[in-house]
Amino acid sequence: MKYMVLMQGPKGNWQEFTTMPVKDIKAHVAFMVELNRELAASGELVDSQGLAFPDDAKIVCARPNGAPAVTDGPFPEAKEFLAGYWIVDVEDEARAIAIAARVSTAPGRDGVPLNFPVQVRQVMCAPPVEL
Repeated sequence: MKYMVLMQGPKGNWQEFTTMPVKDIKAHVAFMVELNRELAASGELVDSQGLAFPDDAKIVCARPNGAPAVTDGPFPEAKEFLAGYWIVDVEDEARAIAIAARVSTAPGRDGVPLNFPVQVRQVMCAPPVEL
């Protein structure tokens, strides 16, 4: 079963990540690299990517006549933003939850776990063509 594991960052203070000491940023990146290495070795990793900070995000909506509407994103009322994701192919939801729990412990300043919220969503297959 495929799941998408989505790491969310707190929108209000995401800039703190950019002001962390270099050693803490390196520890955070090393954690992610090791997690990805382990998931790849177990055959569970399909894809994993970190995303740009929310200041670079755009929300795009097609308009019937003319250019699409483009606004800054994520939505202003959102309390979190999507920081990165993993797509994993695992035996069951329990394993996806275990991976998400580990992602949540990624180290931040002084090695303290960030405990970011992590969303787990099953990747659904397409409906039958005969609909």
